[in-house]
Amino acid sequence: MTALPARRRPGRVRSAQTRMAWILLIPFLVVFVAMFLVPLGYSFYVSLFSSQLVGGTVFAGLGNYARALQDPSFWGGLGRVALFLLVQVPIMLIAATFFALALDSGRVRGGKVVRLLIFLPYAVPSVVATLMWGYLYGRDFGLITQLFQLVGLPSPNLLSSSTILGSTMNIVCWSFIGYNMIILYAALRSIPTELYEAAEIDGAGQFRVAWSVKLPAIRPALLLTVIFSIIGSFQLFNEPNLLANIAPNAVGTDFSPNLYAFNLAFKNQDINYAAAIAFLLGLVIAIISFVVQSATNRKERQA
Repeated sequence: MTALPARRRPGRVRSAQTRMAWILLIPFLVVFVAMFLVPLGYSFYVSLFSSQLVGGTVFAGLGNYARALQDPSFWGGLGRVALFLLVQVPIMLIAATFFALALDSGRVRGGKVVRLLIFLPYAVPSVVATLMWGYLYGRDFGLITQLFQLVGLPSPNLLSSSTILGSTMNIVCWSFIGYNMIILYAALRSIPTELYEAAEIDGAGQFRVAWSVKLPAIRPALLLTVIFSIIGSFQLFNEPNLLANIAPNAVGTDFSPNLYAFNLAFKNQDINYAAAIAFLLGLVIAIISFVVQSATNRKERQA
């Protein structure tokens, strides 16, 4: 008789699995610590100091943070970004959800081509997109101005101080509707078809299926797009930074907190205060994202 191979003990198997898991995790942990935690810790360390003409760099403790909380430029930029978030994000996500539902319904002709065309603006770098729209907004040779003049109407000034925020919203919407649409469309494609069949047997139409079946099923994906959009809104930088060259009277150095921190660090050479601004901005993003996620989870538990 041939001897049967000895079975591995469960403890040894778990130990081998744990060891392999750590081997696979170590490269990520090294990169995470080196590229995220170390720079973050150093930035916080820098924010605790201040540079003076007399005495050089001195320890300031939380002085830079107290200064930021009393800085009207910081609060003004934060207010503009908050308005940007409240107006632009709902418009963008509603449009992305509509396109995702329309494509998932299968009633759109050439669905693959339409999906590609909607997603294509996201593939355009934000710098190129901003420069392109900046040209379209131009009052001298811009396409929008020429179209208004063609029909004999006065052209709007889309680069004035009162309209620049809306113009920036349009650029971001154009760039990111397709990105969010793909996330929501992928979530819709993962819904079991049995749910649709059951709803149709009960007499539900397309609108009822979309409202009562599809939207509740993709709620986690919607929450993900909301959180990504909140983070992206408070990180607004490329668009106002480039539009400042076209409309310097409409876009100031403190248009957004990110732009303000950039100008403080690289133009005013106030790196310590810029680090404090960046940390406060990160704290605001974390709090708002946590509140949104907690409110959504609470509604799901109550439902």
